[in-house]
Amino acid sequence: MPNIEAASPHTMNTYGRLPIALDHGDGVYLWDVNGKRYLDGLAGIAVNTLGHNHPKLVPALQDQVAKIIHSSNYYHVPNQEKLASKLVQISGMTNVFFGSTGLEANEAAIKLARKYGHDRGIARPEIVVYEKAFHGRSIATLSATGNEKVQKGFGPLVEGFIRVPMNDIDALRKATDGNPNVVAVMFETIQGEGGINQMRIDYLQKVRALCNVKDWLLIIDEVQCGMGRTGKWFAHQWAGIVPDVMPLAKGLGSGVPIAAVVAGPKAADIFQPGNHGTTFGGNPLAMRAGVETIRIMEEDGLLENAARVGARLKQTLARELGGLKEVVEIRGQGLMIGVELARPCGVLTQRAAEAGLLISVTADTVVRLLPPLILTERQADDIVAILAPLVKQFLAE
Repeated sequence: MPNIEAASPHTMNTYGRLPIALDHGDGVYLWDVNGKRYLDGLAGIAVNTLGHNHPKLVPALQDQVAKIIHSSNYYHVPNQEKLASKLVQISGMTNVFFGSTGLEANEAAIKLARKYGHDRGIARPEIVVYEKAFHGRSIATLSATGNEKVQKGFGPLVEGFIRVPMNDIDALRKATDGNPNVVAVMFETIQGEGGINQMRIDYLQKVRALCNVKDWLLIIDEVQCGMGRTGKWFAHQWAGIVPDVMPLAKGLGSGVPIAAVVAGPKAADIFQPGNHGTTFGGNPLAMRAGVETIRIMEEDGLLENAARVGARLKQTLARELGGLKEVVEIRGQGLMIGVELARPCGVLTQRAAEAGLLISVTADTVVRLLPPLILTERQADDIVAILAPLVKQFLAE
């Protein structure tokens, strides 16, 4: 059996990896190099929308690789316009900038907001961000993030951010009252790394209304909770609102690195030639992956599937675990679910893997489930059948 723990002596020790090396996958299942099978409850952290080895996606990517992988943005990439047009259609917004990662999308959104302010004569623009938020690990996105643990050791952080708690419109008003430098409000509809924390529908609507009154940009980070994960294309659509700027990534390419910043009319023309750019963003392979991912999602009804199967998964978890004393809450929407326990439970990641289930623990105490959107009800039941006994055993210790 390969010694996985010693398999990467020249790779920086940044992840605290489990002693597992995955070799191949099919559907919602993965196999490691030793032949052990796992039920994928994580989807590469909300990335593998269509699971693994999808019979419609793989041939399309093979076809694209045989044609052209990368060309650069000195030239037109036809599938950029095709994918942008589709994103505009499903979002109700205006145009798109393509990048490669969620961090890059959020960085671009911050730049858009700052330039929006400078264009209006504001010399030191400020952006409202949220407690427990996570927007990335560059210095700017780290500064927007609300997690001291991941910020520690990387100061000085970038200025220009005002932090407020979730779901408290009075706190937002108080924090910004009389401040002429505020240009935007930026948040995740459902905080992923922060512990599957949801913005209330009424709060989302109130923030949208406040941004309208104040002429601020509303930036909604849908990097983890977007692309059908909650049962709508974007999680904020449950509130019937439209942002001015929307960063996307993760599930948009079903495994191929891709990101997008979708802009509405207020932000559509802020960037001009020379203001922003990227080497890998919008490359032909990533664009084909995005086009095909959305096409397959529509053809196979995966938004409806995420809503239906996610509801069953949440209900079944509630039935098995909801009455336990140290289960604080089971929350989330669609196939984005968190089980919060009353104490740190990081050990469950290893124990679940040993039992054949891939999960993560985020915010120290929250078991996070982000399975592929192709998950069936039976497979959702299988997740609970593996996870529930592990949680019960852990809480009994």
